[in-house]
Amino acid sequence: MTLMSGTESPNEFKLDSVATDCIQSLKFGNHSNHLLLSSSWDCSVRLHDISSNTLRVKYTQSAPVLDSAFQDSHRVWSGGFEQNVKVYDLNASTETIVGSHVGPIRCVESSPEVNAVVTGGWDAYVKLWDPRAPSAIGAYQQPDKVYTMAVCGDKVVVGTAGRRVLVWDLRNMAYVQQRRESSLKYQTRCIRCFPNKQGYVLSSIEGRVAVEYLDPSPEVQRKKYAFKCHRNKDNTSGIEVIYPVNAISFHSGYNTFATGGSDGYVNIWDGFNKKRLCQFHKYPSSISSLCFSPDGTYLAIASSFLYETEETRDIPPDAIFIRRVTDQETKPK
Repeated sequence: MTLMSGTESPNEFKLDSVATDCIQSLKFGNHSNHLLLSSSWDCSVRLHDISSNTLRVKYTQSAPVLDSAFQDSHRVWSGGFEQNVKVYDLNASTETIVGSHVGPIRCVESSPEVNAVVTGGWDAYVKLWDPRAPSAIGAYQQPDKVYTMAVCGDKVVVGTAGRRVLVWDLRNMAYVQQRRESSLKYQTRCIRCFPNKQGYVLSSIEGRVAVEYLDPSPEVQRKKYAFKCHRNKDNTSGIEVIYPVNAISFHSGYNTFATGGSDGYVNIWDGFNKKRLCQFHKYPSSISSLCFSPDGTYLAIASSFLYETEETRDIPPDAIFIRRVTDQETKPK
């Protein structure tokens, strides 16, 4: 393992053989702390073994891949600009097209609780797939393009354009359980659910994060709140620069969560006690994706240039950092 240069992170290393264009998604296996999937704009899906820092598998599609997820230990689902939902068998090195959307596929999530895979696309549809069936078992229209999606037990929380949030029950998709509007004023970037399944965290393009609860009762809804983050005040001009919050990932054991922004920083938050636990050092470019390992010992951090500025000289290469996190960084105080 090549440790990072500099004294800031002896507990962090860079993965070898990563994508060469924006890394859009990172996912660990449901029960694996060492196998990490990355999907990227260089049209590849890669399976990394972080324990030996090796690239186990790489396969490509004809267009950028925006998301992928493990169905189980040897099958990976993926989707992107090709508009096809694909299943790749890691053991047999074979790829199967199981269906498609009529627009780019933005989100691919696996739900072990109901043995299903859920995809969301810019065609404003969420599709439900039973891995044993030859095609989608349902297609459900959303109010607008799907930007982000999170499985929360037997529910799925969908964030669309127009700041809409929909909560569906995967066991009964006949109707939407809840329709909400984001409590943030600007475009939704990411939604992730609390491991205890009580709620979700939503981020936007203007340096804000909202903590929301699924229980619609007024007393529970009173607990929801939002806070500012990933902002930077210029000391000379006094101007505050506000950055999109692109990525969120929860620690499975502590219900704390990490956020990654276009400022190149990763913060760890205690959402219940409303405080920041720590901030890591600055990464080379925007944080495009984050994922804690299932046991919470590692945080995978994707650093990719997201073309949010006109300045395109000296763009740092895309990178994935693996950080071994400590209780001091992730446990509520």
